[in-house]
Amino acid sequence: MNPVSKKCMKLLQSAIVCTALFSVTAQANGPIGDHVNHLTDNLPTYEKEVHWLLEKVDGIVARYEEKGAKAAHSDAIVEHWEDVKFHSAIESNYVLIYASIWQGLFGVKEAIDNGLPASAVKNEREKLSQSLWQALGAVKMAATFQDKGLLAQVQTREGAPSNSLEALDQINVQLNRVVAKYAEKLNDTSVKMVAETYLNLFEGVEGELIALDANLVEDLEKDFNVTLPKAIKANASVGQVREIIAAMTSKINKASALLKEKANNKKDVF
Repeated sequence: MNPVSKKCMKLLQSAIVCTALFSVTAQANGPIGDHVNHLTDNLPTYEKEVHWLLEKVDGIVARYEEKGAKAAHSDAIVEHWEDVKFHSAIESNYVLIYASIWQGLFGVKEAIDNGLPASAVKNEREKLSQSLWQALGAVKMAATFQDKGLLAQVQTREGAPSNSLEALDQINVQLNRVVAKYAEKLNDTSVKMVAETYLNLFEGVEGELIALDANLVEDLEKDFNVTLPKAIKANASVGQVREIIAAMTSKINKASALLKEKANNKKDVF
């Protein structure tokens, strides 16, 4: 397995620890397997799946080099990825890498479909390989935290938040999943997720937030209803969509801080 740099591992650790603060819910495209709650037991399977997937991609690349795009059957790249359990494990624990994997999958597929030189296709394959091994490293780290009881159990059914802070946490999770779905080129699904996150989660807390920072609420309303869906519909790059969501996440975190400050002030009064 390719080594992951110390810097990268620190980033992974930081991201995974964040998931310990709230429960991860079912994915937008349906329930996930309970194997994600038993990561250590399934690590050998995940690693075999990474090897298997890369072997399948290598076969497609080889056919492309020898016989051309039609013989390569590039659609099988995505089909193979959807066949493995590993995608649920990484989507549950590190959504940003999940999006990178989809970029890698489509990088290989589109290089083939566009008739690029074999060297360019192989370069995209290497990018995909790096993302997959990085993802496996993230899942292994998540397994360690899970074994220590530091990760919340992954819910296989959608659960409603019990308070405003939980709702804001879920909003951040859903926004990261929007990036992942957009990287899958599921534009309609991404737009729908944005709308549902706004209607089902943000609208429930905006009344409380308006009293604390009306301008912040107005900014987020524009982000949810104009800026983000407009970028998705305009086929902006994954990087551009990620930047918009990063800015939104920063605002959501500010909203969380305001709610926590309000709660602490109430305690001080009593």
